[in-house]
Amino acid sequence: MATAHLIHGYIGAGKTTFASRLELSEFAVRFTSDDWLAMVWYGTEAAAQPDVPTVHARVEAVMLPVWTRCLTLGVDVVLDLGFWSRASRDAARATVARCGATSRLYDVRCDVEIAWRRVERRNHEHGPTLRMTRDTFDVLRARFEPLESDENHILVET
Repeated sequence: MATAHLIHGYIGAGKTTFASRLELSEFAVRFTSDDWLAMVWYGTEAAAQPDVPTVHARVEAVMLPVWTRCLTLGVDVVLDLGFWSRASRDAARATVARCGATSRLYDVRCDVEIAWRRVERRNHEHGPTLRMTRDTFDVLRARFEPLESDENHILVET
């Protein structure tokens, strides 16, 4: 039976680094929304664009049939999609179950200032692709929903 590894965490927490290691240790196919978003967006500054949520939703909709097909074929997947809301986590778990697979949820976290330093470093290393300002980083935190007590998960401190 295939497993979907759901990676939950805020910006800069270390989700993609963890997901990259997990894909190798679990022999899984990794789906990282930021990678796909950067390819679709052709390197423009996402933080300055008014339709970021719309484009993000479209990218995840494009990935959905690919990762669900992997699961139905018995291939493990690592879903590095953030899963900021309870609704998104519940929907993913339900989709995984419909594919006849199991899910494993990881809560990737670190101190908020460490996360911001990582984002700053990423801004400098990768240029304008998905550049994040501190204001955007702080504003988006209001949209981030921590895991609830009934959500079984594995804690990953980075």
